[in-house]
Amino acid sequence: MTARPVDPERLVESVPNFSDGQRPAVVDEVVAAFAGAHPEVLVLDRSSDPDHDRTVLTLAGPGEALVAAAVAGAAACARLIDLRRQHGAHPRMGALDVLPFVPLGRVGVAECVALAEEAGRRLVAEAGIPVYFYGAAARRPERAALPAVRGGGFEALREAAPTDPASAPDLGGPALHPTAGATAVGVRPFLVAYNVELASDDLGLARSIAALVRERDGGLPAVRALGIPLPRRRRVQVSMNLLDFRVTPPAAAFAAVAAAAARAGVGVAGSEVVGLVPEAALAGVDAADLLLHGFSPDQFLERRLTQALAARAASSAAGDGSALAEAGRDPAGSGADLQGGAR
Repeated sequence: MTARPVDPERLVESVPNFSDGQRPAVVDEVVAAFAGAHPEVLVLDRSSDPDHDRTVLTLAGPGEALVAAAVAGAAACARLIDLRRQHGAHPRMGALDVLPFVPLGRVGVAECVALAEEAGRRLVAEAGIPVYFYGAAARRPERAALPAVRGGGFEALREAAPTDPASAPDLGGPALHPTAGATAVGVRPFLVAYNVELASDDLGLARSIAALVRERDGGLPAVRALGIPLPRRRRVQVSMNLLDFRVTPPAAAFAAVAAAAARAGVGVAGSEVVGLVPEAALAGVDAADLLLHGFSPDQFLERRLTQALAARAASSAAGDGSALAEAGRDPAGSGADLQGGAR
């Protein structure tokens, strides 16, 4: 199919997280389902982490393209992922766990909420997946924060949702899909997924530092944090979502975690930015100061988006899909990046 130019003013970002980061063939098939659902879907980034058993995609495109991608991707996740057999370190309630829409271009929050609603309806009708709405799309105030929606995860919701109205999905159900659970569909601003790895395997320490730095427990503003085990690396990690990097940038989060670890006599083994990040989030920061693993300027959102749009334009001008296919490859490789970015 001949690629068409994409109007940058119509762009929306979507960051689907799905619950498999250990089976490359399955991950590839799910990614292909998202990418192939509509000719205007741009795949900007993909990352998988085997310890978390989770993959994140960063997509961009017009709203109708992203809704089509969501439905195709959800169906692939339901077909290929069985949560009864999946047990990664990252909390999850669905095979397609979260599906946030993020305003870009001239598309506003209200338009993204309408997209989330449409995607939710189609996930139920066409993929059989119940939906919880969160963020700006939340139908209940208590469900605005994603951790409140996910609660105890798939196992807890599977038991509670059929009989407890407070736990029931907003659409579909009330029972969860028996193997694919439910999907949280929401609208949120851009966030930075940033993780600090400790030179320790002490999960209790990671959890105590996470509690110290997250806003909910009196820590840094606009920060969510979890202590996560990384058994393959024999380390632990403080996994953070920086909900507003202008309020708490990665450098401030790193300093807080490093200071807390030092008080416990533990060093920092490194840190990572998950997926893509706005250039402003790391302005004036030397990557070496944050011990950033594998970071390159290619992870800046603005740069990746420019590359994808240029590839699409070249493909359109050539009248074939060659440049488009190149743009849709995994630009980050198959490294072990954590996609905490959508918690």
